[in-house]
Amino acid sequence: VVLVSGHLDSWDVGQGAMDDGGGAFISWEALSLIKDLGLQPKRTLRLVLWTAEEQGGIGAFQYYQLHKANISNYSLVMESDLGTFLPSGLQFTGSEKARAIMEEVMRLLQPVNVTQVFRGGEGTDINFWIQAGVPGASLLDDLYKYFSFHHSRGDTMTVMDAKQMNVAAAVWAVVSYVIADMEEMLPRS
Repeated sequence: VVLVSGHLDSWDVGQGAMDDGGGAFISWEALSLIKDLGLQPKRTLRLVLWTAEEQGGIGAFQYYQLHKANISNYSLVMESDLGTFLPSGLQFTGSEKARAIMEEVMRLLQPVNVTQVFRGGEGTDINFWIQAGVPGASLLDDLYKYFSFHHSRGDTMTVMDAKQMNVAAAVWAVVSYVIADMEEMLPRS
């Protein structure tokens, strides 16, 4: 399983367009693109649109409790919750072998100039999986812009840029598809 995700809930003061409507949208769009292209990876691609993230990750905790018995089937968990502005790369948690594979995958994105793999990475909704040893990836983009609107009245559709979201969705589609279509799962050690 390659899990692709964003969360649906938001703070009450804004519209939640950036946190995290954009992350939910690009996650949905990534899988839609893969389907529209007629691609069928070797492993399951699963979209999860989390609920109650802003209230402490309640939905993610429940999902983890329901699915942790199958943890050995999860190759990668992905979460977009840091905005969907022009991405610079991915934050990635995983073994050195898994990182080397992810760096090769990101080279495929040279045409859109999104190739970096940064150490670390987190996401309220995927942290349970990461802590249990599953590699995790988070989209990394303009954090200054993100925190200028984070949890504020400014989190509206006016901060979103369709072209930048398209690039973010393309990154999400490429990474999720390639990892799901590999012969082997990402190595955990």
